[in-house]
Amino acid sequence: MGYVVGMPLEGAATEKDYQVRFGKNMMWQEEVRSPLLPAEWALQSGVQLTWPHEDTDWAPMLAEVERCFTDIAREVARRERLLIVHPRPEEVREKLTQAGVPMDNIRFQACDTNDTWARDHGAITMLDTDGPLLLDFTFNGWGLKFAADKDNRITRRLVEAGCLKGAYVNRLGFVLEGGSIESDGMGTLLTTSQCLLSPNRNGQMNRVEIEEYLRRTFHLQRVLWLDHGYLKGDDTDSHVDTLARFCDPETIAYVQCEDPADEHYEELSRMEKELQAFRTAEGKPYRLLPLPLPAPIVFEGERLPATYANFLILNDAVLYPTYAQPEKDARAAEMLCKAFPGRDIVGIDCRPLIKQHGSLHCVTMQYPAGVMR
Repeated sequence: MGYVVGMPLEGAATEKDYQVRFGKNMMWQEEVRSPLLPAEWALQSGVQLTWPHEDTDWAPMLAEVERCFTDIAREVARRERLLIVHPRPEEVREKLTQAGVPMDNIRFQACDTNDTWARDHGAITMLDTDGPLLLDFTFNGWGLKFAADKDNRITRRLVEAGCLKGAYVNRLGFVLEGGSIESDGMGTLLTTSQCLLSPNRNGQMNRVEIEEYLRRTFHLQRVLWLDHGYLKGDDTDSHVDTLARFCDPETIAYVQCEDPADEHYEELSRMEKELQAFRTAEGKPYRLLPLPLPAPIVFEGERLPATYANFLILNDAVLYPTYAQPEKDARAAEMLCKAFPGRDIVGIDCRPLIKQHGSLHCVTMQYPAGVMR
């Protein structure tokens, strides 16, 4: 008997409710291999936010970005548990209370941090018949671009503090960020060669060796590599969560550029052709849902990496970034409604986040059922 992804939480819907509302493949996967790297749509126990403070790069615009984080916290806490990491969590508690955010679902943990990108310093969870496995990879500031010494210790601290339940697995011999991989929950991983083959991550390994490491570590059947696609201003070397995302085992939402004059047009068109050539494990073409590329947003003379692909899947909702571009924001929502029928599609203004070259998915990390206390 394989691990059943998602045991009912207190106050949560039942397994039958989820199967009726979302379809069996969307929330519960029975009789699967063990251990399993779940898809993001597997039932969650909660979400982590690593909150900005004055000692991060957010200092010049702290109030602005905290409003964005507050909006994210409000939407998550309405639906599931939220873990907030901050060196002085009482400061955050007071601000959220004043903002009217529901506090019953929020846990705080004191921890020193360099920055706020929980997607990349958070634990990557696998599910085994004996319980969750919390894999702690090295985060080195996206290939030694930024300091990450404090962020690289957060996962171990959260496990030691009892915030996360599961077996801690030391994988610090390998550099890997959560934003660089996408799992369909069925043994297929989607990633980008520009990121995973970066010489400042695991430069001692070639593509074949890295793929074998991923297969062995995550018990994969397949790795799908995107060799094209990028966003101007991106610090991550083309994280896949900025470009193309699994929405179910047969559906991929991806960034499409329709303007031949845009600098992204050629690379994103080549990425689109790669996606069209990919096949599911059953040999069928993927259902592809194009997300618009936001119109250029420039800050301090630099184009920012705005993308609608950086959405977060929750148990009954999808939070997606908006950029005050009504037509394109609405088109993105329309595509996500097609990808996630039955879920609320909730926009969050993420213009503050992209000033530091990330967006909504980048600052969050979801944990499957049974992980967050």
